[in-house]
Amino acid sequence: MTDGQDSSKNVVITGIGMVSPIGIGREAFTESLHQGRSGISEFQLFNEGILPQHIGGEVADFNDESVRNFVPKKGRRNLKVMCREIQLGVASAHLALEDAALSNGDIAPERFGVEFGANLMFSPPSVLKDACISCWDENRDEFHFEDWGETGLSKMQPLWLLQYLPNMPACHISIFYDLRGPSNSQTMDEASGNLVLAEATRIIQRGAADAMITAATGTRLHPVKTVHAVMWDTCAKADDPTKACRPFDKDRSGQVIAEGACSLILESEEHAKSRGATILGRVVSTGAVCVTNHDLSGDTQKALTLAMQKALAKADMTPDDIGHINAHGLSTIEDDRAEAAAISDVFAGRKEPVPVTGLKSYFGNPGASCGLLEVAGSLLSLQSGRIPRTLNYETPDPDCPVNVVAGEPQETANSTFLNIDVTRQGQASAAIIQAG
Repeated sequence: MTDGQDSSKNVVITGIGMVSPIGIGREAFTESLHQGRSGISEFQLFNEGILPQHIGGEVADFNDESVRNFVPKKGRRNLKVMCREIQLGVASAHLALEDAALSNGDIAPERFGVEFGANLMFSPPSVLKDACISCWDENRDEFHFEDWGETGLSKMQPLWLLQYLPNMPACHISIFYDLRGPSNSQTMDEASGNLVLAEATRIIQRGAADAMITAATGTRLHPVKTVHAVMWDTCAKADDPTKACRPFDKDRSGQVIAEGACSLILESEEHAKSRGATILGRVVSTGAVCVTNHDLSGDTQKALTLAMQKALAKADMTPDDIGHINAHGLSTIEDDRAEAAAISDVFAGRKEPVPVTGLKSYFGNPGASCGLLEVAGSLLSLQSGRIPRTLNYETPDPDCPVNVVAGEPQETANSTFLNIDVTRQGQASAAIIQAG
């Protein structure tokens, strides 16, 4: 116990909001999971990029008109200074507050905070086009950097930078809902979801807040980020987009990029009960590490192994206490192989093989928000006593000896699950959650 933190104080989840390729809001998202419906398709967001195929997890029904339903009237004018990624995050927070039956003033503003995860955000090339052209000398075929400050910047959209700062989702949400408690933003790519859960939990346990909006937004479905995906990762190819993401399957061919956001409302259990809130789950413990090789690439297996071990040790649990694992399940050859090895390392002594599910098979990899979307998937499925199935798992891979839940959701009486995610740089995070 440090800094006055009371680790015995239970932190519970009282609201969930998501804007995802398989649905906006709890009902649509849950229905897609129960029906095994993929949200991966040929996306329409942009035509630029260098992907091998135009496949991604797009939130097709999230647009300039629908987003207005997810911000207070007084905040709609701010939409013009939000890129799509920020809008997704703000919308998910609005849905989570509604789901938790919280309105402005229900909690003292200074006792309500925001912990937000995000990717680094990029403007599309078209935003910079006019400014760059104004500094280009066609006769000499060269760019005049000395003209940028006076000529180039004057062509940029006013408040351009505010549209792409990863700390802005937390700022907008705090302003819209008058939240004056602790506020922080983390940019740890796919590890972000479990990390914001960890930090928000600690804030509540040390008595600095009664409630926290705990959220993440992310996209890899972006003209610039498609270049990164092709440079650094392996992207899936498939005739049928819904079959493209195949975690742990022998015939997997790579990850599917996506977009999405998810917000959870965290409260101290005492506070939640005092206002008669419905408790959806409890944050049991978290673990995080970063492990890199000598060439600065991430050591996925070791990082995930250590993160899981830390979470189990902190919770004083054994592998037999875990009902299922919601895996990173990126669907690339090497990453799934390393993750399967890590699971085997940690759960080797378990009496029965631990069930494993991979929800990126539904919505792809949106980056920073994947962890919270996965946590939401397990939480919501466990409300009806089921572990969500992994889509497209048809041929077991001998190099991935994990007990994948496939075909149909699996009935379970164990409501405790472990969520794990890892970045290309070897940042791994784990969270143990108990549903109900």
